[in-house]
Amino acid sequence: MPSMKIGALASTTGCQVQTIRYYEQQGLLAEPARTGANYRLYDDAHVERLRFIRHCRSLDMSLDEIRVLLRFRDAPAENCARVNELLDEHVGHVARRIAELQALERQLKELRGLCSIARPVTDCGIMRGLTAKARRGATNLGTHGRSRH
Repeated sequence: MPSMKIGALASTTGCQVQTIRYYEQQGLLAEPARTGANYRLYDDAHVERLRFIRHCRSLDMSLDEIRVLLRFRDAPAENCARVNELLDEHVGHVARRIAELQALERQLKELRGLCSIARPVTDCGIMRGLTAKARRGATNLGTHGRSRH
C-alpha cells in the first residue's frame, strides 16, 4: 500500500492541504498513519475517498449530505432508500436555488435597465435603485446566500 504525504495527496486529488485537514477534522476523511517525524501518510483509500468527497462537493452537496453518503459507502450491504431520499432532497434544493438565481437575474436586469447611458454617478439610475432598495432594507439573497456549507 503506497504512502504519500499530504502535499502529494493534495497534488494527486487537486485539493488544497488545508481542505484535506478540514475534512479530517470533520470526520469525513480517516485519520492517516503518521511517520516517526509525525508526518501524515495517506494511502490509496484516502485518495479514493477524497475524490468521492470532491465529486459530491462539485454537485453542491453539503458536508452533512456527504457524511450520510459516506456512511452508506462504508456499509455497502445497507438498503439505499435513504440515499435516494437524500438525492431527491438535494434535487429540490437545487431547483429552489435555480429559482432564486433566476429571480436575482431578473432584479439585476431590472437595475441595469435603469441606466442606459454613461452619466455622472449622481444621475445614475442603477445607483439610485440600489440606494433606494438599501434604504428599504431589501435583501434578496434567499435563504442560502452565496455559499452553502
